[in-house]
Amino acid sequence: MKQATLWYVTPPTAEQLARLKAFLAKEMGDAEVELTMEKDSSLVSGFVLRTDLKEYDWSMRGRVGQLRNALGVVHGRKPKKTVANLKKCIEEFELTAGAMEYGVVTFVGDGIATVEGLDHACYGEIVTFECGVKGMVMDIRRDEIGVILFGRDTEIREGTSVFRSYRMAGVPVGDGFIGRIVDALGSPIDGEGEIVAADFRPLEMAAPGIMDRQPVTTSLETGILAIDSMFPIGRGQRELIIGDRQTGKTSIALDTILNQKGKNVICVYVAIGQKASTIASLVTTLRNAGAMDYTVIVSSTASEPAPLQYIAPYSGTAIAEYFMYSGRDVLIVYDDLSKHAVSYRAISLLLERSPGREAYPGDVFYLHSRLLERASRLSDELGGGSLTALPIIETQNGDVSAYIPTNVISITDGQIYLESELFFEGQRPAVNVGLSVSRVGGAAQAPSMKQAAGTVRIDLAQYREMEVFTQFSSELDETTKRQLEHGRALMELLKQPLCHSLSLPEQVLLLQGANHQVFSGLKPKEILNLKDSYLKYMRVNFPTLINELEQGTKLKKSQIDRIVAGGKQWRDWLSQEAAEATADDANAPDAVIAVNPEDGADEEA
Repeated sequence: MKQATLWYVTPPTAEQLARLKAFLAKEMGDAEVELTMEKDSSLVSGFVLRTDLKEYDWSMRGRVGQLRNALGVVHGRKPKKTVANLKKCIEEFELTAGAMEYGVVTFVGDGIATVEGLDHACYGEIVTFECGVKGMVMDIRRDEIGVILFGRDTEIREGTSVFRSYRMAGVPVGDGFIGRIVDALGSPIDGEGEIVAADFRPLEMAAPGIMDRQPVTTSLETGILAIDSMFPIGRGQRELIIGDRQTGKTSIALDTILNQKGKNVICVYVAIGQKASTIASLVTTLRNAGAMDYTVIVSSTASEPAPLQYIAPYSGTAIAEYFMYSGRDVLIVYDDLSKHAVSYRAISLLLERSPGREAYPGDVFYLHSRLLERASRLSDELGGGSLTALPIIETQNGDVSAYIPTNVISITDGQIYLESELFFEGQRPAVNVGLSVSRVGGAAQAPSMKQAAGTVRIDLAQYREMEVFTQFSSELDETTKRQLEHGRALMELLKQPLCHSLSLPEQVLLLQGANHQVFSGLKPKEILNLKDSYLKYMRVNFPTLINELEQGTKLKKSQIDRIVAGGKQWRDWLSQEAAEATADDANAPDAVIAVNPEDGADEEA
């Protein structure tokens, strides 16, 4: 015999009771149904009928709850809608009394709830607790499901009812998100009002298939000479930025976002487990540079629960995919996936999943692969949009063989490895040329850049090798000296301050100048400061050449000759300026020549 419960305010009549039992017999497939009746004055009016799996709510309390949900009121907070939208919601509100599948909480704690009774709930489905808090189905077992909570669990306790929403977890998307800061659920947190959404996309989406993609052939310039010359990034690529803490990983991502200004690229920055002060500083930098006009920031700070940190990169990807499928180019930065894996590990351990290597669950590889595989360049039939991913991974003491780093390295199309030793030596960005690679290669590189950067990696490798051996040698031949000077000049040219992006013509000018010994013979400490002088001289005296280099086509011999000639003229001008400055100093009225009585040498006082 099956059981059902009826809560009422006014007892039903005999006729109403008979009709209820007939309905239950039909609904539950059993002629004998034991109906338990309880009086509940909190319903105000009407009744609530509950079976093993469903609940039928036709009470005043239920009607008020439906209206509150329609208006977006939770826990007594003010609705996140304008007065006009509230009026529209009330006018269009329709009361329903449909069946809702429900379950009961058996355990709650640490942002996790275990629920019995929701036998048909799907993985990734949103469920709602009777107090208004929402959660997502994360674990499905034979007799119960595990739910991660998107709010506080202070009002959830054992016995609390949970209802299915029949909707998969997702976030609102649209052009209105550009220039805004939102949380992992897509709600604005910048205090600039409500965001008008154009669509709703689920967090989990299948990655585009092979036939839906096209090869990565268009470059996405970072504005960083060390990266664009040796490790080019293409639109639709996944390039990992990896290194120890405080080695400039976020700085590279930030420079890349700043360099997209005026290039019709939408940027999405996902902050996972970062300090709120760090995110505020980054937002200030973007706003001062005018980059927030094309950037969306998805923030899940370190103070937020692990479930929100877990869904943050999926939310950011859903927002980015809206722009990609509308035919636009998008850059998304995940900062960082190490903290994302830690939050997933915490959730998995609370759900009592078996731990594996480094206590991570067995599906932690799939966690990041299904996220990063969504980065692609779509075929022309699908609009030709692209999604370029720059995931960031933090290593411990340079250990790239740890579990999460090796996983993400195997998923991505290359990595930019930042070395602590180079960073402390003053080489910034501290890119390790030997361990960094871009598996897309020159396919996504401008022909002029490919031509200019042809031997840079080899020259740097030879310089590093010679530098080690010359420490034990006092006499060097002229060829070795020239190679060492050229290598030192390259190392200085690759130094680049933060928020100081270089355009394609500027990068080509620097590399071609270095290849033709324009900077050789200069003191290494002077090259970083003289680099701007060289570029300014070329812009003023060779404007036509700059315009030609903007096209990115393969360099002609005449263009290379003009670059070399411009470099020589700049060196002559530099020498002339130095000579005039020396002469001015010598003719200064306060310059006094004194004689040292000990050695008779002239000194300028």
